Amino acid sequence: MPAWLQHQRYSVEPQQKQQAIPIKVDMHNPKEQKNYPVRDRIYVRAVKGLHQKLRRNMGFIFMGLFMLLPWLQFDGHQAILLDIGEQKFNIFGMTLWPQDFTIMAWIFVIGAYALFFVTTFYGRVWCGYLCPQTVWTFIFIWFEEKIQGNRNNRMKLDKDPWSAQKVLKKGLTHFAWLAFSLLTSLIFVGYFTPVDQLFIDFFSGNAGFWAVVSVLFFMVCTYGNAGWMREIMCTHICPYARFQSAMFDKDTFTVTYDAVRGENRGPRSRKDADYKEKGLGDCIDCNLCVHVCPTGIDIRNGLQYECINCGACIDACDDTMDKMGYAKGLISYTTEHSLAGKPTKVLRPKLLGYFVVLLVVCTAFAWTLWTRMPAELDVVRDRGSLFRETDEGLIENTYTLKIINKSQQDQTFVLSFTGLEQASWIGEKEITIKGGDTAGIPISLSLDPADAKKPVMDIEFQVRDKDEPDVELSQGSKFFAGR
Repeated sequence: MPAWLQHQRYSVEPQQKQQAIPIKVDMHNPKEQKNYPVRDRIYVRAVKGLHQKLRRNMGFIFMGLFMLLPWLQFDGHQAILLDIGEQKFNIFGMTLWPQDFTIMAWIFVIGAYALFFVTTFYGRVWCGYLCPQTVWTFIFIWFEEKIQGNRNNRMKLDKDPWSAQKVLKKGLTHFAWLAFSLLTSLIFVGYFTPVDQLFIDFFSGNAGFWAVVSVLFFMVCTYGNAGWMREIMCTHICPYARFQSAMFDKDTFTVTYDAVRGENRGPRSRKDADYKEKGLGDCIDCNLCVHVCPTGIDIRNGLQYECINCGACIDACDDTMDKMGYAKGLISYTTEHSLAGKPTKVLRPKLLGYFVVLLVVCTAFAWTLWTRMPAELDVVRDRGSLFRETDEGLIENTYTLKIINKSQQDQTFVLSFTGLEQASWIGEKEITIKGGDTAGIPISLSLDPADAKKPVMDIEFQVRDKDEPDVELSQGSKFFAGR
């Protein structure tokens, strides 16, 4: 772990570190309780700048896609419907069944290695720009700003005694939080059940028990996470904050304060041109970098695991440097090697290793999709008996051909078998199955005992798409002759 990755935690106001509260415990009184410092509430200050504009735009795109995708239609049905009850995931023209678990596994593996690759290169930017917890939290803070005012107004409102105005502002804030939580919860559940019908049934009171429970559950979770817990999710619950340091090295770009340039800190006038002769650095100790931080850390104390690399402190500091007439970049995305005056190695073994593995798993995923057949065949023998003799003296074996149409279009399949040419087919030889549906076709094979060369003979069933001859499935089975 780099020396500059210090796991420190300070309160919102950097001038006063959290003072350790002495704990005295009477060993003879086990019922005595310990006292712990109360969590400081973080009042995030609004800031404008390149990184926050980028974050807002990416969050807008992310939220827009999240809300619009369930409403898309494809061939007359919901384009993305993850139907857990029916055990099938419809994704545009493709249906994934439990047998396609490897495809879902590849998606998770790709996501994991993409996260490792990005973290090694540019730190924890996923958390700062696209993590749902961050996106929802900043949306909730936006509601606070529009209803209660800026940071100072919100702090003053919390300190003021309760009044009609305070009740109104607080009530409107929580109403907006709950309304947005309900909307996004309905959208999320709409990925797992038809979304248009869900909205109608929910607001008309006709929704099923589990649909209502799911919507209310995710609404409460969103309201609690983005409204109340906020940075606690990032600093104490999310495991990514704990193992990210394993992917960092001295060439990882992270949000970093240039202590050599900034120290010693101290206020001064804009017209003070000889501040360096007084032993001061470029940092004027305005504390704006702390006020805009969503996790309430002071980046000047070194990189901490709570930092989500959102760049808010960079924009705040650049604005201050611009007003003071100093060069920007006192806080910036940089590397430890760069701060030490050494060249940054972008193409290094760890980063290349993650890239190669990511390329391999992406190739394997593409190959799995390319070779995936749009149908599946399973042959099930009659479990009641191995064979039976008909009134005509023939030996008959019964099978069930279970065919799954994995596409979203209706398919007509032609059924046949090989390996026992003397046998006669009893049952349907052609069947049409709707898109994303399953059919079980019972068939029987009958054979004259004189044609049976062995007690058990190998046969093979074939299923061919009538319109696409290249789609052909086969599965072996046994024919029992009984002698």
